[in-house]
Amino acid sequence: MDTKEIEQLLQQALNLAEVYVTAEGTHFKIVAVGECFDGMSKIKQQQAIYAPLMDRITSGELHALSIKTFTPEQWQREKIFNMP
Repeated sequence: MDTKEIEQLLQQALNLAEVYVTAEGTHFKIVAVGECFDGMSKIKQQQAIYAPLMDRITSGELHALSIKTFTPEQWQREKIFNMP
């Protein structure tokens, strides 16, 4: 499974404003930005990302995920604080 497929799956399932996926073998890093995360606990946000990918995870196609989720407002602050 490639990064673009994961991005499309997440975009379709969650209607995200932005989604970025990088990979090293079967280890994937996901950054997802969307209004859908507003008011959700971090656990619920993680579950929202896992849900559309569960078939790929159980098949072993995706071995490990690192997930960061943000609302659009949180993402703007994150980008400002992490500028080089």
